[in-house]
Amino acid sequence: MEEIAKRKCLVTGATGVVGAPLVRELLDRGHDVRVLARGPVTTGHFGGPVDVVAGDLNDLEVLRHSIAGVDWIFHLAAKLHINDPSEAAREEYLAVNVEGTGNLVTAAAAFPVRKFIFFSTINVYGPSVAGSFWNETSELAPAGIYAKTKAEGERIVLAAANSEGEPIGTVLRLAAVYGSRMKGNYLRLARAISRGRFFFIGSGLNRRTLVHQSDAATAAALAAERAAGGSAYNVSDGTVHTLRQVTDAIAAALGTKVSRLRLPLAPVRLGITAAEALARGLGIDPPVSRRLLDKFLEDIAVDGSKIQKELGFRPQFDLVRGWGEAAAGLRNKEDF
Repeated sequence: MEEIAKRKCLVTGATGVVGAPLVRELLDRGHDVRVLARGPVTTGHFGGPVDVVAGDLNDLEVLRHSIAGVDWIFHLAAKLHINDPSEAAREEYLAVNVEGTGNLVTAAAAFPVRKFIFFSTINVYGPSVAGSFWNETSELAPAGIYAKTKAEGERIVLAAANSEGEPIGTVLRLAAVYGSRMKGNYLRLARAISRGRFFFIGSGLNRRTLVHQSDAATAAALAAERAAGGSAYNVSDGTVHTLRQVTDAIAAALGTKVSRLRLPLAPVRLGITAAEALARGLGIDPPVSRRLLDKFLEDIAVDGSKIQKELGFRPQFDLVRGWGEAAAGLRNKEDF
């Protein structure tokens, strides 16, 4: 490992899917770590000496206290993607992903912070066009409140400067993150495959771009060490996969097989539309929505070569190793 001078690091969202592996990565590289946490967190949670500051992104005094003496800021805290968010949730997306990010940047401007690493998402590009790949020069076309607020957070960070007037912001657009700590749609997918409840709608050939949680953490550390301010990078495992390849890898890791039953798209969409209408009439949430179906079918193909060429990032987890690690962790969860 390249010798890098010890830095004082602040990590927000440190208990999340990528946050905890990132803290361990920074500690392993010899850096000092402080975390900003809203809820109770013990230093033992991270397996090493960590300074914990209690507070949130809305308290500027807490933020200034958290940033004092810090060289690198890693901002992961966010309101994450959920399907069909309510109007109240939309307000929370703005408060956390935009206003909270702005508060942290404002606080950082008073200090000689060297790097501000912001964790975004490849969803800021929107779905891919068949046969093409998005890269860092592609125009952003975020769909949905989560992606839109992350794109706005990017704009704030890329314009950020420290007290010495130096640009400090680097944006990491993470592919879909998976691993033993994962949440959301890929956890639901793995659970359905494990229980024999998964089947394909359509061909399963729509493309997906993923990154393992540990590789995402490594990429962030490298960005702090090597990236210039004002830059953005896609972070992936370096390969674009079909949904069928992903589900096969999940099934193999779980010791099962994916059903080859394929349901035709048109009647499934019609049935979901009818179920949504019935659920609205009954005043309940539908078990599945057209938006969730579209998420399952969307094509997301993103080029992750820039970070490999410029920063020397080398993903260590392909689908086999990555889902092997994920499956080992998931088996230990009571609700899996």
